[in-house]
Amino acid sequence: MSEVRVLIKKLDENAVIPRYETDGAAGFDFHATVKEPVHIEPGGWQEIPFGIAMEIPPGYELKIRSRSGPAFNYHVVAYHGLIDSDYRGELSVLLHNRGEATYIVNPGDRVAQGVISRYETAVFEVVPELSATKRGIRGFGSTGKR
Repeated sequence: MSEVRVLIKKLDENAVIPRYETDGAAGFDFHATVKEPVHIEPGGWQEIPFGIAMEIPPGYELKIRSRSGPAFNYHVVAYHGLIDSDYRGELSVLLHNRGEATYIVNPGDRVAQGVISRYETAVFEVVPELSATKRGIRGFGSTGKR
């Protein structure tokens, strides 16, 4: 396992620095930096700030994902965000309450998780034809399985 150095700036005195909860965790937790409880009604969306900014090294990305507990227990999921290495603003998550009850986010709650990953950039080349495959141009549902 390799490590990458990520610089963090606290934008709010109550912000919690992300950390891995277990030795084998790929994702680290982000905490809500809200002044008072936030109520997300069923079907509703709410942006929840983390109170921090990060400097992601070039060649890496930060993926913001749902936490399994809120998703499984309350049907509250995170809009999967992608943070590029050149972004320096405050990090936040967009939570969607897909459940049937109001979901409450309290100050300091763990609301999302982050994963740092390397990525490759593509070099795009326009060609007159693409190589043939068995599947070809058949799209959604083309394998007959749902």
